[in-house]
Amino acid sequence: MKLFTIGDLHLSMSGEKPMDRFGEVWRDHPRRLQEGFRKVGSEDLTVLCGDLSWAMNLREARDDFAFINSLPGKKLILKGNHDYWWSTAARISRFFEEEGFTGMQLLHNNAAVFDDYALCGTRGWFFEEEKGTEHDRKMLAREVLRLEASLKAGGEREKIVFLHYPPIYQNYRCEEILQLLAQYQVRRCYYGHIHGRGCPGAYNGWVGPTQFRLVSADWLHFEPLEVLSEDGDGSGQKI
Repeated sequence: MKLFTIGDLHLSMSGEKPMDRFGEVWRDHPRRLQEGFRKVGSEDLTVLCGDLSWAMNLREARDDFAFINSLPGKKLILKGNHDYWWSTAARISRFFEEEGFTGMQLLHNNAAVFDDYALCGTRGWFFEEEKGTEHDRKMLAREVLRLEASLKAGGEREKIVFLHYPPIYQNYRCEEILQLLAQYQVRRCYYGHIHGRGCPGAYNGWVGPTQFRLVSADWLHFEPLEVLSEDGDGSGQKI
């Protein structure tokens, strides 16, 4: 059994918001995702780091989740800033059950166990003191609490963290999240949100005990990144 991750699928199977408007790299990207997921086995787990569907509610997102469900392996899903379909965890889980989308679970105020590891995470948020609003400050504070709840839920296991927003990007540092990662001795953190010309400026490297890695779908050429191999050596996470 292997662990993979990828973020920012930005699906619109209805065709209402095709992603090729954002450049040639996104042309026919659902097919490219299908090809990329060929490396994923039926018993493997892929963590999806937010921004999965452009839909505005769960019913509109049905075709997008049907596509995700059709991809090999199990999925663990966290929220992105464009996931307007997101509702309560109970309602989303009930929707998945009603639609027969088996093997799909949420990473939200909780942690998931994978072998000897705890998979933790939350959306995160950008907040810059000089530019941020009071709303941004409150949203960040809420996300920090959610991340801490997730880390606590992971117990004594070694923790791997998945975020949507990067806690470090160019001159920006989210000290609240970085401090939590250091406090819980998180060695690996994967994040999305950054696309296109912003990707070369994304931070891929170490801050304290934590190694960071961008996993946006376009940056990964729509192929999930292997985080843990079958022998648990983490060979897939090297930069």
